[in-house]
Order: sequence, then structure tokens, then C-alpha cells
Amino acid sequence: MSCSQEQTATRDPGGAEEISDSEFLDIELENLHPETPESCDGLSPALGNDCGTESETVEGPLIPKTDSAEEAGTPPELAGVSAGAGEGSAVLLRRKRVLAERSPLERFRLRYLCVTDVCGQAWCELQVVYGFELPHVPKREEESPEVKAGASIHLARELEVHDVVSVSAQSREDRWALKILNMLSMLPILQAGGRVRELPVFGMLEGVFLVGVIDELHYSHKGELVLSELKTRGPRSLPGRAQERSHHFQVRLYKLLFDSMVRGLLERDAFVQSLNLRPEQPLGSGVMEHAQKLGLHVHTFGGVLELALMTLSYSELPAIDVLKIEYCHQGSSDAIGTREVSFDEAGVRAELRNHLSYWIGQREPRGVDIEEAWKCRSCSFEEHCEWRRERAENATASNQTKRFK
Repeated sequence: MSCSQEQTATRDPGGAEEISDSEFLDIELENLHPETPESCDGLSPALGNDCGTESETVEGPLIPKTDSAEEAGTPPELAGVSAGAGEGSAVLLRRKRVLAERSPLERFRLRYLCVTDVCGQAWCELQVVYGFELPHVPKREEESPEVKAGASIHLARELEVHDVVSVSAQSREDRWALKILNMLSMLPILQAGGRVRELPVFGMLEGVFLVGVIDELHYSHKGELVLSELKTRGPRSLPGRAQERSHHFQVRLYKLLFDSMVRGLLERDAFVQSLNLRPEQPLGSGVMEHAQKLGLHVHTFGGVLELALMTLSYSELPAIDVLKIEYCHQGSSDAIGTREVSFDEAGVRAELRNHLSYWIGQREPRGVDIEEAWKCRSCSFEEHCEWRRERAENATASNQTKRFK
């Protein structure tokens, strides 16, 4: 049985075009708590969200998605910015980013990042940034029929593998304990050659702690461990290269995280310090009861974490062999197609370092290439975007120069 948390506020799920079941369940569960920065959501129209919530729902092996910016509030230096300020707000936000002495991770009070936040950068980095800087801008795709249709498909897939139950969480340690317990409940199924869904993965990659939720793991008839990610789409067609690029990066990051976990590379100190958790924190009654139902006798968060690290070290689970993305139609649930994704660790890590260089304060955020400016038409932050404004001003100046020649 696995669990999901119950929280209150959610972050932008991104576009309604495609959303994975893992991503959507996170959208449903996640809440933002300004006092404890750890929320996560994917802001790319091509992605969604893969972070968790405060109180969890438990299922066979269903876990609430891990949060990255989960409890991030509006940073103090942006407190006076109006969401509808248009050009003024964009200029002010840019000035504050340039002048800020702290990295975006520090300014947005993020202890870690979600995989979907990082992959959202492959779609449009500025869109991800505006999601943090302008949290009150209405999202065009929220509550859309497409998102609701995708949710039904995701939940149906989820329930094929396990039931979902709710478990009350009283603290951040409880929430993370539930995520870990969900993972622990799935490992024996994987070891026995079974299929699991909503498997949480986390770890330190390139100096930043990342969190995600794998949609599905199963074994092929050849005995290969296959990661399968479900994406639902409005049109009955496979995605274009821009969306496909972010999808591919997403599953590659999942493989990096999972492989490092089963190789015993997840470290206790990195986990506790990155998430600012208290190992000695007693588990709440709901979490303790859930652990006992799983046959586990643990009383503190540290006890749950130690058990997980030991289990991973001795699990003898293989690394992921095959990466696949399955696309299906939101309206009918009909299959559209499946894509197998290649994996080159050096290339994935290089791309990840490039994306993380923004978060650790080494550079300013970038907008999309001019050839992909069509993405802006579906963006909630179109009216606030400094990149669009600069390109428009440059184009106007260039036209005027040509006219006078």
C-alpha cells in the first residue's frame, strides 16, 4: 500500500497538452507553505509537476510526489511586485534578479529542486522563473477540461496497480517519511519481478538535491528493467521536437536518480541536510500506524531513513535498462505512440549542469530561442515577459535602422 499527502495550495501544473500520471497526481496533492520552503512543480507546458504534499495518500505503492519548492513563498525582495504590473513588474523583477546577491535557490528559499522544474527549463527557463516570481498570475491551463481528462486517465492507470489511501501527516518529517515508506513498499514488488507506479526518487546530482517520481517501472520479456512515462495529449499526434526534448531529459534524470539510489549512493547526511529534516523527530500516529501495517517498526524519521538506506544497499535491484515514453489521447485514452529514449550519462550531466548554473547563481535566466517564440502564445506570463519585450524592441530598432539606410 502506498500513500499520498494532503495539502492545500498547488503550483502551476504547466500545460494541459501533455501531463504524466505521476505529474498530475502531484498537482493534486501539492501545497505551498511559505514557512517551510520545499515546494515543487513543473511549469513547462510540456511537463507538469513531480513533487509532493503535506498529508499523504497511501496506496499499494503510491507515493505523494516529492516537493522541491514545496513550501516556497514569495521572496521578501519581490513582496511589493504586483502580478498585473505588466512592463513595470517585468523590469523591476529583472533589476532585482541582477542586483540580488543571493542565488535563486536562496532567494526562492528552495532546499531542493523537482525534476519537472529542471526539465521545464528545457521548454522555457523564464517561464519556470516567473512561476516563482509571480505566483499570483492566473494560469491559463488551470482547471481546463484537458487537464481534468488527463487526470482521469492517470488515476485509472494508478488504480490498476494499487489502491490509494490517505494518511495524516503532522510535520515535514512525516511527509518525507511517507514518501520513503511508499518507496519501501514498492521495492519488494520490483525485486519479485513485478510492476510499480509512482516510485519516488531523490538524490544529489551535480551538487543540488533533486526529487522526482517515476511513473512506472516493470520488466520486459527479456528481463530488462523498463522505465515507462505516460504523457496524455490533446491532439492525436506525437509531440514536436521542443516538447519531446524536455520529455527525454525528464526520464533521463529519473534514471540517474534511480540508478544512484540502488547503487547505494544516497547519503544520509546529504538527505537530512539538504531537506533540513530532524532525524530525531517522532513519527505522527498516522504515519506510525501506516508503517506498522507495512510490517515496519520505526518510531522516528531517522529510523525510517536508515531503514530505506539499508534496504537500498542490499536490494540488488538493477539499474534501469530501457527508457520509454508512452503518449495517449486525453479524450479517448487511445494510444498515440511510444518513443524509446537513448541515454548518455555524460551528455545528461552536462545538460543538467547548464540548467543548474542558473539556480546556483552563475547566470541570468534565458528565454526561448527566437525560432521557438511560438511557445509564448500559450504562456501565462506572456504579458510580463522581459525576453519578449526585448526582442520586440530590438526588432523595432532594427527595422528603423534599415529604413534610414
